[in-house]
Amino acid sequence: MSNPELTTGDFTEASEPFRLFADWLDDAGRSEPNDPNAVALATVDADGLPDVRMVLLKGFDERGFVFYTNFESAKGREILDTMKAAMCFHWKSLRRQVRIRGPVEVVSDAEADAYYASRPRGSRIGAWASKQSRPLESRFALEKAVAEYTARHAVGDIPRPSWWSGFRILPQTIEFWHDRPFRLHDRVVFRRQGDDWEKARLYP
Repeated sequence: MSNPELTTGDFTEASEPFRLFADWLDDAGRSEPNDPNAVALATVDADGLPDVRMVLLKGFDERGFVFYTNFESAKGREILDTMKAAMCFHWKSLRRQVRIRGPVEVVSDAEADAYYASRPRGSRIGAWASKQSRPLESRFALEKAVAEYTARHAVGDIPRPSWWSGFRILPQTIEFWHDRPFRLHDRVVFRRQGDDWEKARLYP
């Protein structure tokens, strides 16, 4: 439930970032028309060239922010090469933004198995059928692969592919931004200091 004490004008009084993030995500769940958990994920390739795409946040706690993917995709390979990433949430309906940066860890097999098992059956089939980010000769080739894996797993459980799992960004910084008139926006950044967080306001 959203905390009424951390509204637009006084969210800068928050003492730690995770409760504030939970409140903002909860607000977005009521105001965004689609996917309030959608987030831009930034990585870099082997040449240091930035790469960004939208993913869905699938969980968070005080350890970090979790999403799932094919590890053989472009983002999977780039993260495994650097073990670093950044995220940016933008909730246009609320005029709010949250930026997150930090190192990355792979979630446990138990976490990945539990989330994979919670997905619709078609999505689990899709994880097997899609060679994510690699060239696709035609739509028919993808539909054929889906049909083949559907037949292969027609009965019983569908195991999680070994190349499909989750990443957790371990935030070193979390910045909250809220639109204000005349571009005099409110910005607050939390920086991890050991087990604690140091908070600072930023010029807009």
